Amino acid sequence: MKSKLSINHKRARTRALCLLLIVGLSLTVRALTAQFLGARLDDASWFQYGSYKIFDERAQGILDGKESFFFIPDSTRTDLIQYPPAFPVWVAFIYGVTGERSAHAVLRVQWVLDALIMPLLIVGIGRTAFGWREGVAAGALAALSPLLAFYGVTPSSDAPTAWLVMAAMWLLLLGAKRMSWRLSLGAGLMLGAACWFRVNPLFMAFFWALALMLFVRAGKGMRARLGLAVLSGTILLVSPIPVRNALVFHDFVLTGLNVGSNFWEGLGETAYGRSQGFEFGDQLMVEQERKEMGLPADFPITPVWPDGIRRDRERARKSLKVIAAHPVWYAGVMLTRMWWMLKMAGEPGAYYGSSGINCTGRKCLPANLQGGAIALAVNILGMIQSVYRYLALLLMACGVWLGLRRNWVMSWLLLATVFYYLVPGTAAHTEIRYVLPMHAALTVFAGLAVGELGRIFGRVNKREKVSERII
Repeated sequence: MKSKLSINHKRARTRALCLLLIVGLSLTVRALTAQFLGARLDDASWFQYGSYKIFDERAQGILDGKESFFFIPDSTRTDLIQYPPAFPVWVAFIYGVTGERSAHAVLRVQWVLDALIMPLLIVGIGRTAFGWREGVAAGALAALSPLLAFYGVTPSSDAPTAWLVMAAMWLLLLGAKRMSWRLSLGAGLMLGAACWFRVNPLFMAFFWALALMLFVRAGKGMRARLGLAVLSGTILLVSPIPVRNALVFHDFVLTGLNVGSNFWEGLGETAYGRSQGFEFGDQLMVEQERKEMGLPADFPITPVWPDGIRRDRERARKSLKVIAAHPVWYAGVMLTRMWWMLKMAGEPGAYYGSSGINCTGRKCLPANLQGGAIALAVNILGMIQSVYRYLALLLMACGVWLGLRRNWVMSWLLLATVFYYLVPGTAAHTEIRYVLPMHAALTVFAGLAVGELGRIFGRVNKREKVSERII
């Protein structure tokens, strides 16, 4: 008994040390990345400060008592439903706690939280799906990942959305494993909470419910309960937003007002779309609409004001008409987007955002530290990141193959998230920052591949030691 307790205690200490090392690596990578981005928050090529200004103004209005965080008193204010309501509240909370009303304050808070939350959630998901070794490997890769680090430190709603979706994903796996409708309900509620930050995960509950009903090894009744619990949780938590919109605007709008814009700009990415009058970029789109509406040049029109609901639906109608007329061509456009959503090395796509940076002394350290041992260590870290970026897709693909062989139920549940972001998620304009939960799920598969490589190496090493003893 004593020996068994001693072994368990040693195992617990080893696991705690592994988690501390992962968090330490994550803090290091994100601190360096935050140093790089913090110096570029006024550079539109690295940070969309125009979009952030919308959240900043709403957050300041909430703090100053000039507007409600949720209720909309004026039915002409369609600009207030451009985005879901939670991120301005989160920004206002950070402003209030730090006493600083700037994107720098949000960056400082979010990079620390992301360094703790992101890798540990991925460890948990990997541990639940495939085992402890695989979870640790996945957590280490998440800590190292330039893509996850860059958007983890960026002052936007992408990181908080990803945390909530990943927490929901973990609960989904636990619910399927333990046949617990309560855990599945928790997954749905957590996914609904994510939709208060970004509209992108809104329909993922249907894909999760379908995956539960198709792949979980249980009777039809249990599978139905698990699927319905996920759907119910999401619908329950999201429903206040469309109810509010219906009461204020007498129209049905889900959680945001960007669907038509995304289809329009998605066509604006292509030469054919531009030849049909579509444009990429809010300002170009708005100027075209200004002319159509006969508004003077000094009228302060935005993509969602005035008459934002009708205008967004008109964009969607015009876009879908072109897409329906050329479905094969548009399938090719979507395949191109899918590739850019997966591509983590080399030059970024023109429309899809950066896949992050490799940490180097020159980019991430102040001038007085850009020489010596610290800079050398940072440069070595950046080299390791670069190697991972080029190997990541191969590791992920191998991990998917291994996962389907080892535990196909958990694998298919994870792949439901990947499919959602990669296929329907690319039907309109998308950016790599929108699909962070997909990369988190794929990192779990990469961790499975690394864990398997470690297992193979361990077996080979053990055989060599046995051979040496025999000789």
